[in-house]
Amino acid sequence: MEAPLLLPFATIVVILLLSSGTIAAVGEATAVLEEAVLTLDAGNFSEVVANHEFIVVEFYAPWCGHCKELAPEYEKAASVLRKRAPPVVLAKVDAYDENNKELKDKYKVHAYPAIKIIRNGGSDVSAYGGPRDADGIVEYLKKQVGPASLELRSSGDADRSIDDKGVVLVGVFPEFAGMEYENFMAVAGNMRTDYDFFHTSGASILPRGDKAVKGPLLRLFKPFDELFVDSQDFDKDAIKKFIEVSGFPTVLVFDADPTNHKYLERYYTTPSAKAMLFLHFSDDRVESFKSEMNEAARQLSGNNISFLIGDVSAADRAFQFFGLKESDLPLLLVVASTGKYLNPTMEPDQLIPWMKQYIYGNLTPYVKSEPIPKVNDQPVQVVVADNIDDVVFNSGKNVLLEFYAPWCGHCRKLAPVLEEVAVLFQDDEDVVIAKMDGTANDIPSDFEVEGYPSLYFIPSNGGDLLSYEGDRTAQEIINFVNKNREPKLGASAAVEEVTQTSVVEEEDTPKIYTTKSTDYIE
Repeated sequence: MEAPLLLPFATIVVILLLSSGTIAAVGEATAVLEEAVLTLDAGNFSEVVANHEFIVVEFYAPWCGHCKELAPEYEKAASVLRKRAPPVVLAKVDAYDENNKELKDKYKVHAYPAIKIIRNGGSDVSAYGGPRDADGIVEYLKKQVGPASLELRSSGDADRSIDDKGVVLVGVFPEFAGMEYENFMAVAGNMRTDYDFFHTSGASILPRGDKAVKGPLLRLFKPFDELFVDSQDFDKDAIKKFIEVSGFPTVLVFDADPTNHKYLERYYTTPSAKAMLFLHFSDDRVESFKSEMNEAARQLSGNNISFLIGDVSAADRAFQFFGLKESDLPLLLVVASTGKYLNPTMEPDQLIPWMKQYIYGNLTPYVKSEPIPKVNDQPVQVVVADNIDDVVFNSGKNVLLEFYAPWCGHCRKLAPVLEEVAVLFQDDEDVVIAKMDGTANDIPSDFEVEGYPSLYFIPSNGGDLLSYEGDRTAQEIINFVNKNREPKLGASAAVEEVTQTSVVEEEDTPKIYTTKSTDYIE
């Protein structure tokens, strides 16, 4: 990822655990050891992974700033982990290398760096959810290598394991056997990357809740809301749902505390409507706003709405992503399938009544648009929400449209490439190259824009929209336009051929990374 956003929501490094301190296994004979970090590629990946019960892999890109920041911490962690028993090995894959594209696709790598924990020779894959400093990586992975759940035998054990920084699950069992215990351990094995699991023979040593209970009981501790919740349903799916629902804040706080950050990706990727209140947490009304948001979440709990309150000083990337203005703070934004709804410069007591008006369907969706340009004669035409019908859908022309964000570094890198394409098509009356600021204009639902930059091709005959997923070079974009344009007119020689000196070099134009809405989650 390019900027320390918090949308994500999420992802990091790659770590492989060797069965010995030297590279001796069959699959590792062809692997390259760079200092303490193992380098994998399409040629040796499957064989090396198959030889390990536990392995973690970082998918990176050479140009990625966050990958470069992570590298020394990752190297330090690798040096420590390879010396423990059993050894833990850190590895990496260059996912930007076209030769490794199948690995990138298989492991669903959409942003960098992305870390996957791979168990059982490759049959069990989960995302790394730990810290990015060396000490944090080491401690997190030590827990992942050991048992999925640890036994708590004393109050001291419980006090050290249950703190105010995360969600902790404790299974209380009169004996460590039976269906309830086995299901608990199975779920712990599947969800251990996101939660800490413990078990004990009695609740008397636990810091909160009924200390007399003998179980079977599942007690979830959390640093928010009611602090702990109990469940006695030990069906595997029920345990998982209990953890996911009870272990998520009623109102998510988006601030500088990294403890909250791990929840953000889930918040932004769930299908529910999003109610987001942004303000400065230095505002003397912040506690009143928090109280009103929690009460709104309680009263409206059956309406499939997820609630968030964000400190603009920490959530600035999210704030920018939605194209909001600081002059409108405190601002409540609801993003739903029916549209976007905005309540600027509000007071705490206006929050619940306004949310009820949204529930009742009494609010008009807010359509955000920049002013229509008075002059629009540049090679790359400017599209805004108020002129997209005229320039794109009703123009009778083939249109290649870029959705970008001003803060997106990859959009800035693409800009001269798109300009070059537009200049080459400038005399072609059937083709338009255009761009829209996705943060300053509402994007029509026709387009599924999940990140920036996103390129779409709209044919002149009103056919299906086409998403451009190719290399971000002038030649590849030109080929794509010529292949899909309607009517099928022959392109001029100037358009069909691009001299090597006029094309931006491939290594300067990232072709895998997209800035997703969750990429402002670090």
